[in-house]
Amino acid sequence: MSEDTPHPQTHFLSMKLRREPYPEKGGYGIVAASPIRRGEIICVWGGRIVNRAEVDTLGDVERSYVLQIEDGLFLFAPGPAEHAEYVNHSCSPNAGFAGQISLVALRNIRPGEEVCFDYAMSESSDFAEFDCRCGAPDCRGRVRADDWKRADLQHRYRGHFSPYLQRRIDALGEPLPQVARVRSAGTRASRRRTSVLVAAPAT
Repeated sequence: MSEDTPHPQTHFLSMKLRREPYPEKGGYGIVAASPIRRGEIICVWGGRIVNRAEVDTLGDVERSYVLQIEDGLFLFAPGPAEHAEYVNHSCSPNAGFAGQISLVALRNIRPGEEVCFDYAMSESSDFAEFDCRCGAPDCRGRVRADDWKRADLQHRYRGHFSPYLQRRIDALGEPLPQVARVRSAGTRASRRRTSVLVAAPAT
């Protein structure tokens, strides 16, 4: 393919979204340019399916665009990054999964809001771990490969995990506890509020 030939589009991104610089997050983010209603499709990712061995051969930047879609299988789109690949993580997301490769709005999204999903909805590999700077009041401080095991996240995102993770959760065979967040009376450390989880009283 010559330099004058446009790169074929691999992903779908809603026309209601635009890319904007987010230097505090190390690059770009996706922002709503128009109102988005709950349940609307935000983006659909495409690419080539690769295994973990192939992922391990990628550079750090390329690996950051990989999406886990099954146990041991990942979606990777070679070539220049498209705008749909700049959807950032947030510990307080407004988007979630509908199937393996589609994101939908979890609530109505206003113009100017950044569109984010929680990487715990899709990622369970160690290479996807990182210190979080999302700035949400309930920021976890670090995104970990086993965050999907957290009872509070299982409850909050039920129905919006990637299917392979939802199968793992369902296989645990334990009822999801109703949880409530109680803010600690302690001081705040940087931008992250300390919180603990307590089980709701039985009725």
